[in-house]
Amino acid sequence: MAHFDLDYFSLAGKNALITGGSYGIGFAIATAYAKAGATIIFNDRSSESLDRGLKAYADLGIKAHGYVCDVTDEDAVQQMITEINENIGVIDILVNNAGIIKREPMLEMSADDFRQVIDVDLNGPFIMSKAALPGMIAKGHGKIINICSMMSELGRETVSAYASAKGGLKMLTKNIASEYGASNIQCNGLGPGYIATPQTAPLREKQADGARHPFDQFIIAKTPAQRWGQAEDLAGPAVFLASDASNFVNGHILYVDGGILAYIGKQP
Repeated sequence: MAHFDLDYFSLAGKNALITGGSYGIGFAIATAYAKAGATIIFNDRSSESLDRGLKAYADLGIKAHGYVCDVTDEDAVQQMITEINENIGVIDILVNNAGIIKREPMLEMSADDFRQVIDVDLNGPFIMSKAALPGMIAKGHGKIINICSMMSELGRETVSAYASAKGGLKMLTKNIASEYGASNIQCNGLGPGYIATPQTAPLREKQADGARHPFDQFIIAKTPAQRWGQAEDLAGPAVFLASDASNFVNGHILYVDGGILAYIGKQP
């Protein structure tokens, strides 16, 4: 049996591109990758967000490379990948993190809004992966990590477009693994549960009477861990999927949800 080495978890010498990596989950994953030794590359749709992201990385002592690019624009994506290949090097790790959600009841949602969510959350990862794969194949190794969701498995009110996109992303993950596994490409999904971020802070505020917010109560009751996740909870799983420690893990969706998907909930 081969000797196991903790260096399998090292990302030293690797180039990691995290889409939408200016803040939130993408930023947390990128920060973990930097600590593991990777060179960090990220994109955002606006120069303002890009500049905020660059400052946030710099404040942590991380030298990140930023690009303004819309993941739904195939020509712009190809140009970005070409520039990265020439100026930094071939991408070893691609994290398809950029995404949007529109919470609207299905009967009130326009087809255009539905298409926009599918475009960013599903077409975007397809376009990014298609652009990054040739370099990975030529190099003989690569990791693609798609940020899925519990909505890759479950439905709930007002997220018909998001759940459709994330369900599709789960299957795109499996298909990339199927098509390019022979080229030593591993494509896996990371499925966050409910993560405590500034965007979800209003849902966790105590009510005037000291009680939990109703949505906060709902999440705690549905989570065996009885807490919201922290962005840092994604760091270990994200590093694992990007590292040589996961070289025989392919087409898998790793849910980091505190056990929600395993739990039916308490009897009322």
